[in-house]
Amino acid sequence: MLRKNEKFVNLAKMRLKAEEKLSAAWLQAGSNITAEILAKSGFDILSIDMEHGPGDIKTLIEQLQAVSNYDVTPIVRVPWNDFVQIKRILDAGSHGVIVPYIGTKEEAERAVRACKYPVEGVRGVAPSPRAGSFGIDSMNYLKNANEEILIFLQIETLEGVKNIEEIIEVQGVDGIFVGPMDLATSMGYFCNPQAEEVKEVIQKVEEITLKKGKILGTVASNFEGAKKLYERGYQMVIMMSDTTSLAKLAIETVKNFSETYKK
Repeated sequence: MLRKNEKFVNLAKMRLKAEEKLSAAWLQAGSNITAEILAKSGFDILSIDMEHGPGDIKTLIEQLQAVSNYDVTPIVRVPWNDFVQIKRILDAGSHGVIVPYIGTKEEAERAVRACKYPVEGVRGVAPSPRAGSFGIDSMNYLKNANEEILIFLQIETLEGVKNIEEIIEVQGVDGIFVGPMDLATSMGYFCNPQAEEVKEVIQKVEEITLKKGKILGTVASNFEGAKKLYERGYQMVIMMSDTTSLAKLAIETVKNFSETYKK
């Protein structure tokens, strides 16, 4: 929520438009505690996963409250390209969205319109939710939201790849988020984005996105993987998660213990 008399400015969007590279992490546990930990650690962007994560609107608000005292931009991977869900997520105070499973120009237009107030879109205007500061100085948010909300469209099917040039031309699209696992699986390479054909298709998406001057985002398993992606032109790479990264650390810790004391 904005502070009193504070104008809504999306710091991450401003920096991405200036061609900076930003660090990012998933919040997939639906936990305000892990959200606060990752916010305090210094990430530029935290993406709350409501597509695959367990959270609802109440847990989303708790996570947004937990990160509000830190210089981090919270965005949400929404469950689906649905204007009601997107409206509620933005009203809760998310500064941006990743909309999954975009395959056509029409779907891209629908996603953008869901994020914007009329006449640019169909988002309902309400000063009463958290984003509008519960009616306190609401115009500081409402007047700026159409410009400041960060909109990523996720490409994760061959249909999306086929239509990428039309999708990326849709007014209001800020960036493309490559979903490598689903894209590989849709091509018949189950959970194998390292297959040569998949890498060629991803490269096509990368080249078109960068050529059009749009922001390029994706996911990596760690910083070393993210570094290679940044060097290819990506500006936002989600490089850890509050669930899977903890799982990896736990497995490695137990392995070290077992090797030392359970011979």
